[in-house]
Amino acid sequence: MCRRSSRRLLLACAALMGLSLPAAHARAEFPDHPVRLVVPFAAGGGTDIVARLVASRMGERLGQPVVVDNRGGAGGSVGSDLVAKARPDGYTMLMATVSTHAINPALYRNLPFDPIRDFAPVSLLVTVPGVVVVGTGQPYRTAGDLAAALRARPGTVTYGSQGVGGIGHLMGEMFAGQAGGQAVHVPYRGAAPAMQDLVAGRITAVFDTLPGVISQIRAGGVRPLLVASASRLPALLDVPSAPEAGLPGFTAATWNALLAPAGTPAEAIRALNEAAVTALRAPGMTEQLAEMSAEVVGSSPDELGQFMRAELARWAPIVAASGAQVE
Repeated sequence: MCRRSSRRLLLACAALMGLSLPAAHARAEFPDHPVRLVVPFAAGGGTDIVARLVASRMGERLGQPVVVDNRGGAGGSVGSDLVAKARPDGYTMLMATVSTHAINPALYRNLPFDPIRDFAPVSLLVTVPGVVVVGTGQPYRTAGDLAAALRARPGTVTYGSQGVGGIGHLMGEMFAGQAGGQAVHVPYRGAAPAMQDLVAGRITAVFDTLPGVISQIRAGGVRPLLVASASRLPALLDVPSAPEAGLPGFTAATWNALLAPAGTPAEAIRALNEAAVTALRAPGMTEQLAEMSAEVVGSSPDELGQFMRAELARWAPIVAASGAQVE
């Protein structure tokens, strides 16, 4: 009887060990099924394009597809909240931006998530600097000319943006504040109608990120005055940087970063970070992103966490000064 009991015990232990081995193996083989990348904006925009470029290369590295899922709404808050509340297993990521995780926390009274506490940083992918453009029929040849007009004729210079509380709106308020003058904000439902009115001479200027205006700059439809960056951009080497234009504090850029839900296992974060950084270094990737005026970063999770905290602190007073608020 003892021998039979011992044999049963050994068989039971062997069975348990057999069951545990596949589970351990599965954990070591992350990912073992497709990863979802939530883009909190509609398809076709700059964030969506960057997401699809990076997702394709990440999938090659991970050995599993990274599937883009567009979930727009509320300035990116709908998709962001979806990821904040997703299972923290490494299989759901968010393509975060300056709007979703630096501007919206100050803009929305009741944001359904905490931009820091509810997310685990993966990698800062790219940054995209802002630019100031005027219509070719305008008399302003430099940023100094435009700043002087804001001081001499406050409330007469108009500028367009993609909407209240967006980065273009806040860039305009930042520029006016540093120039010591005033401008009239004209919000539009997107970049295209703002550019149409600028080319037609209905507004004076547009503040936007480079992808939204680069085609009109190259076509000669608008005149760039400065880039909101510490140095000149390869795509616009003849356009002065903010310091060169006499506005050293006028730096603004949107950015794209990968985040996972808080509590995602460290090994999954490491795998996703490695795949993202490798994707950014893939042959031709830098050139593809440069066509969109996106500057490649590829940070560590810790570096992204520090960057996000700095961006939150930077944009909060700018949003407050603009007076923009969304319920």
